[in-house]
Amino acid sequence: MDSDDVCGLPSGGSVPIAARATPPEGAPPGLPSRVVATAPAVELIRELVGRHGPVMFHQSGGCCDGSAPMCYPDGEFRVGQRDVLVGELVLAGDGAVDGGEPVRVWISGTQFETWKHTQLVLDAIPGRGSGFSLENPTGRRFLSRARTFTPDEQELLDAHPPRTGADLEE
Repeated sequence: MDSDDVCGLPSGGSVPIAARATPPEGAPPGLPSRVVATAPAVELIRELVGRHGPVMFHQSGGCCDGSAPMCYPDGEFRVGQRDVLVGELVLAGDGAVDGGEPVRVWISGTQFETWKHTQLVLDAIPGRGSGFSLENPTGRRFLSRARTFTPDEQELLDAHPPRTGADLEE
């Protein structure tokens, strides 16, 4: 496997990547995904979609559990104009989550500026989430991991900036 197929962990182990964001419209082939998800995250997302319908994520820059990725029913979190659409995860072979829409993953604009040099790796681990995130009662919680982009990847990504909340036509 190459580095795009796994997320290296601080313990020296790795977690396979099971889903990645679709490339933005007009992006060249080979543009790295700004967000990917591990198999445990995909399993938990599918469970939540089965219970609640389409979902979305927002990664804020809060402290403690406030910096964990939060999962909401799609449209129930009001995206700000400066929030950045990190990507739309594709979890099924047809480009959708079990026949639905791709899962949008957002990050606050200030947090994106701090972490734009890294690929967001959405993972799920045992434990209890907090706040209003949908996985809270499942005994599992979402966790952000990161992989630093290579200089070549960063150059490609800089040439294709992500959309922001101000770009939404809704």
